[in-house]
Amino acid sequence: MNLRLKVETLLTAALAEHPSLFLIELKVGVDNSVRVILDGDHGVTLQDCMNVSRAIEHQLDREEEDFFLEVASAGVGAPLQSKRQYVKNIGRKLKVELTNLPPVQGTLIAADDSGFTLTWKQREPKPVGKGKVTVEKQQTISYDQIESAKVTI
Repeated sequence: MNLRLKVETLLTAALAEHPSLFLIELKVGVDNSVRVILDGDHGVTLQDCMNVSRAIEHQLDREEEDFFLEVASAGVGAPLQSKRQYVKNIGRKLKVELTNLPPVQGTLIAADDSGFTLTWKQREPKPVGKGKVTVEKQQTISYDQIESAKVTI
């Protein structure tokens, strides 16, 4: 069994013990460097990263294969990659780059398997008379329209 398959198996078992955590990315380099990026429904603590790292590292034999293991949380500025991350971030502000459309920035108010909904306030000309009025806008976006989406701070 190659290193990637071993790590995937061990990672699946480790995440089963911590159901609030989920995998964002797993990379295994040609130099046997293993990079695991995690996120969680309630965030990821240092202890979570240590637990997953130990669950993987203690089951691999360095005599058989030398490797470098890094387990980290998805950074706050990292793009959202999983539908579960959108659900986790309901109530937070997102900046979304769309395919063939101008970018949208607003508060995430809903997310499901097909897409998510943003709301924001915008100034528009009054329908009658001079001046502008603030209106509340809302847009539902499907996941296949997104180039990138990031939580803004």
